[in-house]
Amino acid sequence: MPTIGVAVAIPEPWATELQDYRTSIGDAMAATIPTHVTLVPPTEVGDDELEKIEAHLAAAAADLRPFDVHLRGTGSFRPVSPVVFVGLVEGISQCEQLADAVRQGPLAVDLAYPYHPHVTIAHDVAEEQLDRAFAELADFECRFVVGHFGLYVHNQLRGWTPTRCFPLSPGT
Repeated sequence: MPTIGVAVAIPEPWATELQDYRTSIGDAMAATIPTHVTLVPPTEVGDDELEKIEAHLAAAAADLRPFDVHLRGTGSFRPVSPVVFVGLVEGISQCEQLADAVRQGPLAVDLAYPYHPHVTIAHDVAEEQLDRAFAELADFECRFVVGHFGLYVHNQLRGWTPTRCFPLSPGT
């Protein structure tokens, strides 16, 4: 059974900058995880469900407009989870609406924690590395427009691979 995820990709040059940073901090998973904001966490699905899921994602994308995201500063989920992230200061509610729209129908999944859009920069590393990431990227900032989101499939050798892009409707 494939494992899929749905996410907003962070555009260049920030995607590479943040992924390289995550690698430099010693996060072993960094090379296999594109820089993103999660909408649907890793979810096992049947091969026969992928077509229905893609149709659902296309319909969800058609109902939502592009939106601005402003990433700034760091946050952490410690002590609950060993994660340091770059936070959203603009685009939070739009990410929440998008996540709610895609987590319906064939992708209705229960979340382990309340949804909090973010970009992970350190996960499952030593406390010292988490502290370092929190401090070193405290001044990180970028802005971009989210015009689409993607469906990712996990591959044991390559990690998370984007397989299809779903453009948001520009509206009128």
